[in-house]
Amino acid sequence: MAEVKLRTPQEAVAAIAYQASDVVVSVQPSLASDSKFSTLLKQLAAKKTPGLVAKTGDAVPEIQSVRLNTDPLLSVFTPIRSGRLVSVTTTSSILLPSVAHLYKLANFPVVLHVALAPGNFPDYTAITSIRNSGWTILQSWSLQEAHDIALTAHALAIRSGKGVLHFFDPNSSASQEPIDATSSDVVRSVLNLDNVRRFQSARIGGSNIYADDGRVAVVSEQPEPLSASASGAVNGVQSAVQSAVNGVQSVISSVQSSVADLASPTITSQSSVKSSQQSAASSPPVASAATTIEPTVPVVSSEDIFNYAAAIWSQQSGLTGRQYSAFEYRGNAKAENCLFLFGSDVALFSDAIAQAKTDDSFANAGLIVPRLYRPWLGAKLLAAIPRSVKRVAVLEQVSRKTTKWGPVLIDVLTSVKSAAGGVQTIVGHQLGYISKETVQHALRGVFRNLTSGKPVQNLEVGKREAPEHAPEYGLERPKLETAYNKILDQLFGSRAYVANSLDSDNAGISGTISATPEFGFGSLLARKERRHKFVGEVKEAASSGRFLTEVPKRALAKWVANADDVKKSEEAAEDAVSKLAIDNSRLSKSLLQNKHFFRKQSLWLVGSDAWSYDFGNSGVHHVLASGENVNVLIIDSTPYSERAAADANRRKKDIGLYAMNFGNAYVASTAVYSSYTQVLQAMDEADKFNGPSVVLAYLPYFGEHDSPLTVLQETKKAVDVGYWPLYRWNPDNEKKGEPNFSLDSERIKKELKEFLDRDNRLTQLMRSQPQFGGVLSEDYGTEIRAQQKRQAKDAYNQLLEGLFGAPLTILFGSDNGNAQSLAKRLGTRGRARGLKTTVMAMEDYPVEDLPTEENIVILTSTAGQGEFPQNGKPLWDAIKDNTELDLASVKFSVFGLGDSHYWPRKEDRVYYNKPAKDLDRVLANFGATRLADIGLGDDQDPDGYQTGYQEWEPKLWEALGVANVEGLPEEPPPITNEDIKIASNYLRGTILEGLKDTSTGAISAADQQLTKFHGTYMQDDRDIRDERKAQGLEPAYSFMIRCRLPGGVSTPKQWIQMDDISNELGNETMKLTTRQTFQFHGVVKGKLKPAMQAINRALMTTIAACGDVNRNVMCSPLPSQSKYHREVFACSQMISDHLLPSTTAYHEIWLTDDDDKKTQVAGEAVQDFEPLYGPTYLPRKFKISIAIPPHNDVDVYAHDIGLIAIKGSDGRLEGFNLLAGGGMGATHNNKKTYPQVGRMLGFVRTDEVHVACEKVMLVQRDFGDRKNRKHARLKYTIDDMGVDVFRGKVEEQWGKPFEPARPFHFDSNVDTFGWAKDEHGMNHFTFFIENGRIEDTAEFRMKTGLREIAKVHKGEFRLTPNQHLILSNVADEDLAAVKALMAEYKLDNLHFSALRLSSSACVAFPTCGLAMAESERYLPVLISKLEACLEENGLRQDSIIMRMTGCPNGCARPWLAEVAFVGKAYGAYNMYLGGGYHGQRLNKLYRSSIKEDEILAIMKGLLKRYAAERNEGERFGDWTIRAGVIKATTEGRDFHEGVAEEESDEE
Repeated sequence: MAEVKLRTPQEAVAAIAYQASDVVVSVQPSLASDSKFSTLLKQLAAKKTPGLVAKTGDAVPEIQSVRLNTDPLLSVFTPIRSGRLVSVTTTSSILLPSVAHLYKLANFPVVLHVALAPGNFPDYTAITSIRNSGWTILQSWSLQEAHDIALTAHALAIRSGKGVLHFFDPNSSASQEPIDATSSDVVRSVLNLDNVRRFQSARIGGSNIYADDGRVAVVSEQPEPLSASASGAVNGVQSAVQSAVNGVQSVISSVQSSVADLASPTITSQSSVKSSQQSAASSPPVASAATTIEPTVPVVSSEDIFNYAAAIWSQQSGLTGRQYSAFEYRGNAKAENCLFLFGSDVALFSDAIAQAKTDDSFANAGLIVPRLYRPWLGAKLLAAIPRSVKRVAVLEQVSRKTTKWGPVLIDVLTSVKSAAGGVQTIVGHQLGYISKETVQHALRGVFRNLTSGKPVQNLEVGKREAPEHAPEYGLERPKLETAYNKILDQLFGSRAYVANSLDSDNAGISGTISATPEFGFGSLLARKERRHKFVGEVKEAASSGRFLTEVPKRALAKWVANADDVKKSEEAAEDAVSKLAIDNSRLSKSLLQNKHFFRKQSLWLVGSDAWSYDFGNSGVHHVLASGENVNVLIIDSTPYSERAAADANRRKKDIGLYAMNFGNAYVASTAVYSSYTQVLQAMDEADKFNGPSVVLAYLPYFGEHDSPLTVLQETKKAVDVGYWPLYRWNPDNEKKGEPNFSLDSERIKKELKEFLDRDNRLTQLMRSQPQFGGVLSEDYGTEIRAQQKRQAKDAYNQLLEGLFGAPLTILFGSDNGNAQSLAKRLGTRGRARGLKTTVMAMEDYPVEDLPTEENIVILTSTAGQGEFPQNGKPLWDAIKDNTELDLASVKFSVFGLGDSHYWPRKEDRVYYNKPAKDLDRVLANFGATRLADIGLGDDQDPDGYQTGYQEWEPKLWEALGVANVEGLPEEPPPITNEDIKIASNYLRGTILEGLKDTSTGAISAADQQLTKFHGTYMQDDRDIRDERKAQGLEPAYSFMIRCRLPGGVSTPKQWIQMDDISNELGNETMKLTTRQTFQFHGVVKGKLKPAMQAINRALMTTIAACGDVNRNVMCSPLPSQSKYHREVFACSQMISDHLLPSTTAYHEIWLTDDDDKKTQVAGEAVQDFEPLYGPTYLPRKFKISIAIPPHNDVDVYAHDIGLIAIKGSDGRLEGFNLLAGGGMGATHNNKKTYPQVGRMLGFVRTDEVHVACEKVMLVQRDFGDRKNRKHARLKYTIDDMGVDVFRGKVEEQWGKPFEPARPFHFDSNVDTFGWAKDEHGMNHFTFFIENGRIEDTAEFRMKTGLREIAKVHKGEFRLTPNQHLILSNVADEDLAAVKALMAEYKLDNLHFSALRLSSSACVAFPTCGLAMAESERYLPVLISKLEACLEENGLRQDSIIMRMTGCPNGCARPWLAEVAFVGKAYGAYNMYLGGGYHGQRLNKLYRSSIKEDEILAIMKGLLKRYAAERNEGERFGDWTIRAGVIKATTEGRDFHEGVAEEESDEE
């Protein structure tokens, strides 16, 4: 570390603390804002710079960041008791609130490095106030001293076994040059690592911070005598001390001083150790009133502390040449007047004395400063003061004296006056702010007073207030935490009053104090009192005759009558204020000065989880106990992922539980990123409750710049597992006969459950909400998962008892089901061969059984960047670093499933089948014997992974001796989707029975395929999948519902109904999809049927929105040609109705009567019939879209059927050009799969278009591939048959030929935002809905705004294929009202970059089971990082089509974008370039598996080139081809040809 340059005292201290500690507790203003200590600490830790003390593998100390207002010293107890050396870096602001901990920690070798605050003029009160706490206290005054004394502090703590506090003024060395860090050898020598290791090897008793464990530091604990040199130094000092008793004057004569010495900015750099340490040692030291340690042997005494310090300083002097002592004197050896300075800028005074003129009263004066402030050693002070000194002026920089005399003055008086010597006068002075310009004037005043006949005690010197200066750090409100404040503003507007807001104007009160709950509570009480007084004044005014007119009286009387009613007083207030303004009398003006009191304010205190550590000190108890009608909002920011890492001794308490036990308080626990609606409800109820209210608000974050995605994921984990339950407790409900407790999330934590049990309300809750009964009564423990594994394996072993044959355990790790299927099939084949076979997931296997296995086989797929699948990680994590496993008696084999081309770069080839290879290596290293060599299945082989598997399995049976077994049963073929459809009885399956099964949130695998036809997919929340596994819970299953909405047109009433469904039955958001319809997420199984019924009551449906049928028919919304749009839209409805499945299963399952009786619509005896589809429906999904030139906003080329509307010469719809065989689905690295654009079949008349679509679909039904679903789409059918042959098949079915295609052209495929007028004069506005997500946030209440517009809108809503929304058919007379609402809710904001406006993304994580990477939640973040580049290159207003999907299935139609990012693994994407701006051309792979830094670098380079090289009007996709960046893709079959980054087979 010697090469490090140290520029501030904080850095100088941090450099030593880092080397000399196991743990450094870094106290910061917030976790997001570094202190001046923590910056260097974190830099060193990030670089893995080894310390000298830390007993970690890499010798890097732990840096614990703690907020300054969260009782930071609590973090010290656990590590110091476990034998870890702890230091704390902080400002002095924490000392007084931590005084109780200081007394307790004084007998532990803890080091506190304290920067005095405030920074512009430090207050030493914080130090003097804790002088009796038992700590050794050292101080420094310069940059070099801070570095050296920091080392002294650590060495002294280790040698004495006691706490050492080192304090300094950070500004005193602001102008000093940087210094070099002390070499590690010097630090190592001074610390004495043998002493360090002895401490680290012994734990200290004590398990909590409250009980006194009786620890004291004793001399016998010192592990060794001092080194020879140090011992000699101490003996020398003791000898000198003895001689001092006989004659102090000899010490004075030994002091070598001069005026020149005083000029040194570092006044201690050449002080004599001997001269400043003389003290009488033959008798106990002369103790002052401040002495805190009784010298009782063998307890470490004050004299022991001095001896240790002297020895350390002697050693440092020998190593560095710099000398320090307990009291340091500078000046004339025969001085008669002396300053004793306890303040910050020592150099300022020493320089002034050194430069004094001979006639100055302070010329030839001495200056003495205490280096070792505690223990206070009077004898050492006497030894340092020359015998010639007669008068001492004590200057102490203490702003808030608690006694008549200053604490330092008392120390000096006690020491000097009680001893023999020449000092006759001691005068105390209170030191204020002194500058370089005023120091001589101040000194003249001090010495004039000192030498006067009657000196004045406690004379103030300097200014009381220092110039304004930004504090080093105080309380901060992270930007993320403004979310709840914004909700307060949204709910209550001007009625909201936050008493302790950080930005409040509280004259004369510091921001730190004014932000406290005590100050805020007092402020609220004062506010209430002032309003009460104001009501009285208004009441009196209403009956007085001092108004100019009688008008105000009536208005004021009405207001007084309703002053305590929020709504009525609000209405009356407006009238009263307006009347007073008109009256304009003196009384009116007086009342208007306090017009804010006309409104009944919503009074709030806003705080953090820092208030949770001590309810008494924080003021929470006082608020609750008062019974006052005030509201407290407490924001907890601890991330769920870090809750286990939190120090158990920190004792953060449950404020909600505490408040509920009071019984008189409203309590709510909320999380804005889990349920925005619940936050609104809770705040509203709190405001209405007449008494104290506590609203707990969860907003977890790791740092200031955390993305909303991070906050969302942490919130979901916390809420889902019950760590942060959502609930409301309202004592007023009891009056209404309702339960006080309302659970708004499904799980609560144990402590809350126990409270409800005690209060006898849980029974009532479980009776009223039986669906929560199971989860409410669950008990949780860390052992639950292990117990489940053990029980499952033991149960299976019992089943195997009695079977003959060798045992075979088969484990699988599988994400997509392939490895699981292989494992189960292998198990079946093993049993058929007589083996006792067990099959289970790797995560379910008890790893402790591994050494007892006889034969074990593991099959694992590859996830991400060579990672184990989710259900394989627990086993791998348990064995990879295990050093105790002995598998000498175990036989094993491993089979891996991977893709050798998945990571194309040579350096990434190591990821191919890496999990299997790692397992094979590790098991062999543990001594296990291979049954068969590792088998590797490669997706690139002719039969995929089956090629490698077919070679590996026979070798396994051979090794087990069961290769040639006769009479093996014939294996049934695997069940396919075609089998499921045939057996379903026209899509019924066992769906109805599955919905009634309350034991799980899931449905069967077969039913999951069938429900797609009904418009719903089963999903689980992947954000919390791992956490739920760890809790022993099944995945958080829910369902996505997609509506069938031909043409994407909705009435305002339907919009409101959809909004209600999302709020009441979904996750409070709606998704506008790329298929121009509504999609709901987070619908749990119990709400699935009510949601379906609600959609149908809105005159919509979900049937055939998914599945192997024709899905939602899309149609260009085209707001500018309203009449023409209606004609085309009518065709979309006609086609949709014509191709709708005929099964009545949908109505039976979802739309049954109240008795839920399963009744077929046509009677029990009638069998369903599907005239178009037949019992097996289509081979794969089928999609139709209609484009209206010149807009290709539906991506007409991307669908099975693309219809291009052709306008006749009369301006009416003539018919359609019909494209067939487009499709977006593909599989990474599988060149047999590819996206494709539609091929032209010809023109069809309007009245026959539905028939033509039917015939195309029927040909696909009869000729599509039903064996390979990856080859089942219409695009492959046409490519296999050829376009002409396929056209002939359609014409044969139809009975007539297609007409020749009509000419058309497209201009773009993006939406046109803003207002447009159609030919009838009606107005249409296109909203920008980023990625189609309709939701409310604290910053943007989009969902609420659109609902409010729907309430007044008389036209319709049109959903666009690009996931945006058009407000259609607004009459001119309604325009003003609509625009006002749009402005109120910020819905008229279109000030976005053209890139953002042209972007689109699929849902992906967390709900899509196919997602490999983020999409909807990440694309906005990526665009934000590119927008500065767009600005730099003048491209902000240039539309570039950018799309992102989480997998290659193509839901957001990425293959047609000019730039596309397709998820490959978490955080990694394939990048595609060259798509056509009109949606007419496919793009091509440009880079594979790149992450954000590469994406940004590539995009910035391309954008810069594009801006410089493009032709007039040339689009980005076209430019990439012309510039040779990428080759053009002419059609789907050459999609994989000529890619920019060819995948190589080279290893």
